[in-house]
Amino acid sequence: MGSAVNVFTMLDQAATRYPDGGALYRGETRVATWRELRDRALRLAASIRGAAEPGTRIAVASENRTEIVELMFGIWAAGCVFVPLNFKLHPREMAEILEDCAAATVFASPKIGAELAPHTDVHLEILDTAAYRDRFEAAPQPPADVDPAALAWLFYTSGTTGRSKGAMLSHRNLTAMTVAHLADIDDPDHGCALVHAAPMSHGSGLYIPAYVLRGARQVVPASGAFDADEFLDLCAAHPGSAAFLAPTMVQRLVDTGRGAPANLRTIVYGGGPMYVESLKQAMAAFGPIFAQIYGQGESPMTITGLRRDDHQSGDDAVLGSVGAARSGVEVAVLAEDGTRAAPHEIGEIVCRGDVVMAGYWNNPAATAEALAGGWLHTGDLGSFDDRGYLTLRDRSKDVVISGGSNIYPREVEEVLLEHPAVREACIVGAPDPEWGEVVVAFIVGEVDQTTLDAHLLERIARFKRPKRYLFVDDLPKNSYGKVLKRELRAQLA
Repeated sequence: MGSAVNVFTMLDQAATRYPDGGALYRGETRVATWRELRDRALRLAASIRGAAEPGTRIAVASENRTEIVELMFGIWAAGCVFVPLNFKLHPREMAEILEDCAAATVFASPKIGAELAPHTDVHLEILDTAAYRDRFEAAPQPPADVDPAALAWLFYTSGTTGRSKGAMLSHRNLTAMTVAHLADIDDPDHGCALVHAAPMSHGSGLYIPAYVLRGARQVVPASGAFDADEFLDLCAAHPGSAAFLAPTMVQRLVDTGRGAPANLRTIVYGGGPMYVESLKQAMAAFGPIFAQIYGQGESPMTITGLRRDDHQSGDDAVLGSVGAARSGVEVAVLAEDGTRAAPHEIGEIVCRGDVVMAGYWNNPAATAEALAGGWLHTGDLGSFDDRGYLTLRDRSKDVVISGGSNIYPREVEEVLLEHPAVREACIVGAPDPEWGEVVVAFIVGEVDQTTLDAHLLERIARFKRPKRYLFVDDLPKNSYGKVLKRELRAQLA
């Protein structure tokens, strides 16, 4: 048993230091001070502990809302596990995750709760109802003592085999992630703000602990989503604003034609390819405020980073890289024989350190494969240069990253193949100036696009659907019968 370190302590410290400072905002309206946020989280924790053992999984399914912050820290204070569901998923996909982790309760926004209810038997509690408000009548209790190795966040990544996998992130993992962010990427204080434009269920939510630890206010757009003009207005209204954005979102800010608000301090981008020309345009429009992260849910947002001063190097090779290894993380590129690759030699990117997950929930086979030899195997291919900058070369898992969301081809292919008129299907990513990449489907079969769109809409999340369909007589294959995706990508190019 290690010394007890509950991530809730980060909120406790902020509330002790800045009790009357603004902690939580909806748009420009203050919802809670740090003292009030701590009190609400502890009351929530007391209400949860009445019905749940330590280690119980509690899910949250919502668009961006201020309640996510109090739920996150309330669940941790109760010694339970926070399981955020990507709100863009199809309700059936959400139900699969709830079943996989055996969640005791799911807190849901009214809209998502209504969509999810027919698909799951898990106890559903809707935010902003009498039942939810009654929880705050519970008397606050001290937070639970937890082992730092205890599970804190179950982060579901899109499954390459069509099923999501739950990366098990401990209190120690989240602490390492938080410290690395403050060491490498951004240095906020209590006069700063974190604006949640990207989804709080994954992209933006992982940043909450670092900014809470420093007493920086959490700002949730009133729309609950990303709107470029609303975001820029919020950055003008809140001091020292920072945000995590997918490259698509950065491009949309540039497209507004507006300059940088005086209070916009930092934009961290990641989660997909950002082309050098797009990055230069963004820097010309908004100035030296950018930092880049490369990570995965399995090593949450913490493998390498391109720091703010790296963006000022004037070197395209640096701008086209994903930066250098992060604080507390060892990163290597392994050749096919498992030895370390020489500089400029391409191999698989692996990493190890306190930030790397313990494994996948209830999936020992996938865990053994991902953590073979004591390294997290990312499935990404890349190379280091002589200065320690890592450049991504290809993704061996064929994942398509569109607008910052991971889309696994096999998942979409399997659903397409459920349609009786589809004989073969193959999904590839095509470069796209707005989305980074878009999903393109090659289809063999007597069927049309409208039929396939309707078929997919009933089964998987809207964002995973192909933007383009190409109907072909056959798919190119090698002598083993494996589809040659490289040839299909070449056709698109």
